[in-house]
Amino acid sequence: MISMNLNDKKKIAVIGAGYMAEEHIRAFSDIADVVVAGIFSRTRIKAENIANKFSIEHVCDSIDELFVTTQAQLVIIAVPELEVWGVCSNAFKYSWISLIEKPAGYNFVDAQEIAIAAKKFGHTAYVALNRRHYASTRTVLRELKGVDGKRLIHVYDQENPVVALESGTPSEIVKNWMYANSIHVIDYFKTLGRGDITSVEPIIHWDPETPCFVMAKINYSSGDIGIYEAIWNGPGPWAVTVTTQQKRFELRPLEQASVQLYKSRNLEKLQAHPWDSQFKPGLRLQAEEAVKALRHQQTLLPTLDEALESMKLVSSIYEI
Repeated sequence: MISMNLNDKKKIAVIGAGYMAEEHIRAFSDIADVVVAGIFSRTRIKAENIANKFSIEHVCDSIDELFVTTQAQLVIIAVPELEVWGVCSNAFKYSWISLIEKPAGYNFVDAQEIAIAAKKFGHTAYVALNRRHYASTRTVLRELKGVDGKRLIHVYDQENPVVALESGTPSEIVKNWMYANSIHVIDYFKTLGRGDITSVEPIIHWDPETPCFVMAKINYSSGDIGIYEAIWNGPGPWAVTVTTQQKRFELRPLEQASVQLYKSRNLEKLQAHPWDSQFKPGLRLQAEEAVKALRHQQTLLPTLDEALESMKLVSSIYEI
């Protein structure tokens, strides 16, 4: 076996020391030719704790120091929503590629400003929309290949902003909760639908004063149709269905794909990948795709501009 020198490995840096930062580190640390070289957080003690846990060599006191010290090729940005723009504006100055934890902006305007900053510096940035990398999602997409005809994509959303506010989530984030949380399921429209979204037709309009039900129809240039249905401050699932005339797929929970064939009443589970039980679902494949980007290979990672399309879709559905 050929030993691998540390200098041969792809170097990863991390900004942030919360739950998602640690989950990203776990995923990247499992890849043989990758080393997490450094971490920076405004709360140094949290960064030191994670560094000790994962044997990260450098704990830095600024983004500038993080880049200079590690010479990392990729930086993971996993900070609270209200801090993303400021962190990105600094990190985008450097030559590393960015992988930004979702949402890349606490609302559509903020997301646009982040995309403008990336263009200003000519910076390559991707967004960690990890549900695109669920084994369940990838399985459904593979099963749909060769299935002719239109698709009906139905996304069920359920949100508890009251609970979020009570748990200490900043009021500005709760005010924009459809971007902070609904983006997780609304992004399925961009993943499963074909062609461009040509129009969005609100059916049950969003009422910020008395949030309850929201429904919208999404039309695609391919002829596919999307239906978004959300329940706010009430019971309901996160679920996705894709219906064709030959097969119907269901993601409920989102991590589990099932299929029902025409003329059958049975819903059969499709096999999952062990990565999605060993790691936070989607993150291990997502890390592999990030390394592909570092090698200048084709990658499944959504670019910042692609993620901005989903933020725009949120804006269109909620008419804000």
